[in-house]
Amino acid sequence: MVKTKSPASIAENRKARHDYFLEEQFEAGLELEGWEVKSLRAGRGNLKESYVIVRQGELFLFGAHISPLLSASSHVNPDPIRNRKLLMHRTEIDRLIGAVERQGYALVPVSLYWSRGRAKLRLALAKGKKQHDKRATIKEREWNRDKQRLLKTTR
Repeated sequence: MVKTKSPASIAENRKARHDYFLEEQFEAGLELEGWEVKSLRAGRGNLKESYVIVRQGELFLFGAHISPLLSASSHVNPDPIRNRKLLMHRTEIDRLIGAVERQGYALVPVSLYWSRGRAKLRLALAKGKKQHDKRATIKEREWNRDKQRLLKTTR
């Protein structure tokens, strides 16, 4: 399965698929400042080292890097890795908190994209992979690639 970057996509966290078994995915809004929206429109977002944490019954995105534009106004002091609040329905938040606290899941940001003019974050409930799981995934991917190559040469 080949993942293509959709035109509305801003950033993807490819490392998440490598390090975790992604089970259920959710969509969340982001509480952003004006300069952050402008930077995201310019495609200057990065989710590589980011993670989601629960604090006082709310979800926050930590470590996401949004580079400020050079033309940001002088009265704003931009912080590229500030913590950003995630916006979701209370029932979804409660369900995610329960899964994280009781069942040992982690909340992992998967992608950042535009939906109807608003920045959205796709996050997933995930279980961490062990080293042997990562090796098995790599071996399976290489075998599928070799299989496709063999099928292509026999035609």
